[in-house]
Amino acid sequence: MYTWPCAPVLAWYLWSQRPELIGKHVIELGAGTSLPGVVAAKCGANVTLSDCSRFTKCLENCRTSAVTNGVGDKVKIIGLTWGTFEPQLLKLEPVDLIISSDCFYDPTVFEPILMTVSYLLEKNPSASFVCSYKERSSDWSFEPYLSKWKLCCKTLEVASIISSSVVDVAELTQDNTIQLFEIHRAS
Repeated sequence: MYTWPCAPVLAWYLWSQRPELIGKHVIELGAGTSLPGVVAAKCGANVTLSDCSRFTKCLENCRTSAVTNGVGDKVKIIGLTWGTFEPQLLKLEPVDLIISSDCFYDPTVFEPILMTVSYLLEKNPSASFVCSYKERSSDWSFEPYLSKWKLCCKTLEVASIISSSVVDVAELTQDNTIQLFEIHRAS
C-alpha cells in the first residue's frame, strides 16, 4: 500500500517520542492508511483512527491496517468529518495528542481542520496537535486560521528528529519538502 511521504515523517516523529506515548490517548484525523496511528499504538498509546464519516471504505482500511499490524485491540475507528460537530466528535473521550498526516492538502480544508482541532484542544487544554505537511504551493498558508481559532504553531525540525537514526531524510521524504508542525491553544 502506497503512503504519502508525510506519513513516514510523522510516524518517525512518533517513534522518536515513544516513551511519552505509553498509555496516552491519541487521535489521528484523516487517518487514511493509518501509518502514524498504528505506530502510536505500537508505542503503547490508545489510538482512535478517524476519517470522513462518508468514507466507509477508508474507515474499513483503517481497521484492516490496525488488525494487520497487531494493534486492532488498541485502536478505535470513528467517522469524523472536519468542521462538523457530529456525535462522534462530541462524545470523544479525552485526548492527549492529536495527529494528522498531510491533512492540509487543499486550502479549502484548512479552516474545517483547524476548527475541529480548536474544538479538541479547547476540550483538552494540555493536548497538542502534531501534523506533517507537504509543501505544494508557496502561497498556501493556514496561518490566518490559526489566529481566528485561537491557535499557535511552531515548526518541529524534521532533520534533527531523523538525524539521530540511520534513516536517510531524502529517502524518507521522497525528496519532497515536508514540514512538521505542533499546534496548541494560544495563551
